[in-house]
Amino acid sequence: MEMIIKRGAEAEIILSEWMGRKVIIKRRVKKGYRIDEIDKELRMQRTKKEALLMAEARKAGASVPIIYDINLSDMTITMQYLEGRRVKDCIDEMEGREQRGICEKIGEGIASIHRNGIVHGDITTSNIIIHMGKTYFIDFGLGEKSSEREKQGVDLHLLMEAFKAAHENEELFNWVFDSYEKNFEEASEVIKKVEEIAERGRYVVRG
Repeated sequence: MEMIIKRGAEAEIILSEWMGRKVIIKRRVKKGYRIDEIDKELRMQRTKKEALLMAEARKAGASVPIIYDINLSDMTITMQYLEGRRVKDCIDEMEGREQRGICEKIGEGIASIHRNGIVHGDITTSNIIIHMGKTYFIDFGLGEKSSEREKQGVDLHLLMEAFKAAHENEELFNWVFDSYEKNFEEASEVIKKVEEIAERGRYVVRG
């Protein structure tokens, strides 16, 4: 049995079963306004790119759902179902010490993907799930291979704005960045970009 649990602009997120286990299927949907051949090619390339980024992020040391299957005919990625909660939904319920521990893990995870030339593209507290004590990054649909400081800065700025907009403890992002700095030698260059981006005020939080 399949159940759609989220419909986004580009894809459906489906709760299903695969080989006897509960899984999440991400299916990129056809766009009627695009020429069929172009639509198919775009969805295929984006499906492949996202699966590759997830695999590389996992290899880099970040916690990312395991991919079980990629079907380019159906434009689907079948992946591990995480029995957990989004950071957005639970971090405000935690005590300060537990919050700090989660934020340090988030900072370490972001550092690991940036260190290995990956940007997530949409890091918000909605796209990080706490599962069995680990912080998992999900939805690499806007991600790419890049070591550009600007793009790494956008990753961090999005998360900073998400914390400011939706969460009470003002220290949360500071804890993330302290951990990021400890785990990424080029962190000082990225924080300069975060400051520049904040000054420009061009980026809007997606949460």
